[in-house]
Amino acid sequence: MPIASSKSENHIGTLNEKPLHSALKAWYSQPKDEIEVKVNGYIIDIKRGELLIEIQSKNVSGIKRKISELTQQYQLRLLLPIPKEKWIIRLDESGSNQISRRKSPKRCSFLDLFSELVSIPSLINNENFSMDVVLIQEEEIRQYEDGRAWRRRGWVTQERRLLNVIEHRTFATKEDLAALLPDHVPDPFTTADLVENLSITRRLAQQMSYCLRLAEVTDLVGRRKRFKLYTRKIHS
Repeated sequence: MPIASSKSENHIGTLNEKPLHSALKAWYSQPKDEIEVKVNGYIIDIKRGELLIEIQSKNVSGIKRKISELTQQYQLRLLLPIPKEKWIIRLDESGSNQISRRKSPKRCSFLDLFSELVSIPSLINNENFSMDVVLIQEEEIRQYEDGRAWRRRGWVTQERRLLNVIEHRTFATKEDLAALLPDHVPDPFTTADLVENLSITRRLAQQMSYCLRLAEVTDLVGRRKRFKLYTRKIHS
């Protein structure tokens, strides 16, 4: 369907734009792309011909309605960055002095896309929807604010900054998702098998198994002790 669109006169989409979002938009955009275009009442990051491109650095659940509505009529690609490597920078209360910079021990992979896909797991079967998942190196800027973020002892994340793009991969079909479930995972399998064979957390294993089932990559076939038991419908 041809896209009825208009340029956003007041640049609504850029008013609160964070550095990571802005950097990814600059990295992904091409010379003939239109930036910050209004389509059906929504501001779209990039319009490339008939393709709408939406960049979401976190909380895909926040744009679930937007994606679901637009993919009823238009082709939409979700650009999702995942930090394979992260450096954490701490600033003092004034925000002007850097206290420390350290590398986070956590390393993410393409499997971490399931923590965001959990909001829209069945959408992969919509031919109008696709994802470009980008593994990046980033800096996370934290500032000390007394009385806030008690779990982090007052350290509040202010922004994320792109350092480098390491790799990106397109997921457009359930077969693409099935490729993330390697052959060495037994069939049938439980979330405990995913934890053991993929070296991921139990929470991510639960999110992965949920997404694969709703994406019609696997079927729920019973239980093994206290764990749900899944079998492949599609083999990688």
